[in-house]
Amino acid sequence: MLKNIKWKHYISYAVLAIATVVLAILSFSGALKSSSIYMLEKIAISIMLAVSLSMVVGFLGELSLGHAGFMCVGAYLGGKASVLLEPLLGEYPALIVSLLIGGALAALFGVIIGLPALRLRGDYLAIVTLAFGEIVRSVFMNTSTESFGGTLGLDTPRFDKKILFVIALVLVIGCLAVTQNLIRSKHGRAITSIRDNEIAARATGINVTKYKLVVFAISSFFAGVAGVLYSYSNYSVQSANFDYNYSIEILVMVVLGGMGSINGSIIAATLITFLDVQLQTHLTGDLAVLKDIFYALILIVLVIYNNAPALKGFREKYNIRKLFDRFKKHNPSSIKDDEAKWDRVPTKIQMDEVLSVDLQVSSPYTPDKSGKEDA
Repeated sequence: MLKNIKWKHYISYAVLAIATVVLAILSFSGALKSSSIYMLEKIAISIMLAVSLSMVVGFLGELSLGHAGFMCVGAYLGGKASVLLEPLLGEYPALIVSLLIGGALAALFGVIIGLPALRLRGDYLAIVTLAFGEIVRSVFMNTSTESFGGTLGLDTPRFDKKILFVIALVLVIGCLAVTQNLIRSKHGRAITSIRDNEIAARATGINVTKYKLVVFAISSFFAGVAGVLYSYSNYSVQSANFDYNYSIEILVMVVLGGMGSINGSIIAATLITFLDVQLQTHLTGDLAVLKDIFYALILIVLVIYNNAPALKGFREKYNIRKLFDRFKKHNPSSIKDDEAKWDRVPTKIQMDEVLSVDLQVSSPYTPDKSGKEDA
């Protein structure tokens, strides 16, 4: 039973679980600084955003630039729910209910936007989702102070910093489990077939519209959950933080990690978030604009590297898998014989036996009982 389990599929779970336990122990013992805890919160939020967007961009093959808009919906509506529910339910129940409300409403917006938008493809879908993100941001910006804070933003409850990033990492493991189990199921094969050839997928009877809406809704749900975590992490929600530059930043994480690679998205989200915090610390004033230019340059370089015909030979020769195979030592003793060899297959007749049939030659004329001769 255990031999049939592909353990490589569970490496990411093990790494995240071990990291969560170790960091939780360090946090409760007081060994982590406030700056480190804040960075861990941002890393957890970024991983959830990158993995959820990878479902749409990497596995479904659709270009979406409105992920920050769904996060904005979850941050505002989930944050408002936490403000109203915390005095009634308490800290932890209010957090759980707010996460569900923020994720569910973001998924609902994903379905509403997805019904007309997913009929489009390529640049047109990117423009529609980008417009959705800007519309959502503008709507919350122009609300009243009593409802969602207006331009000043919405103040959200504070949560224990020593525990919040642990909860965020646990939610990241849940997001990873949902994504990987979906992609490795028969529904995941249908989703990737839509990415490879939508016309062929329709011809084989796959309900393309249904699967697009399902992926879009699940991706939006986790973006909304990440938005609620963002509201708790920053104590306030301001619509200016969810502009199209943030959507581009999330897209860079997915592209840098590799299209359709969940583990790559996790690594890229961690590295880019760490780099983003460092750039925000060192680039102040007018130099802060260089951060957005840096992300744009990363995206341009990756697109050129992955698509330039002149670099095809270099990509095939120096990709990570081939470099890993060069350093990997093969042990000849570990090579097993083929269990399906002819001398091992149980048969009723040995393969080296010669089969023969005795033939009896009869006379050309055999009289029958009536005395007539048969020709």
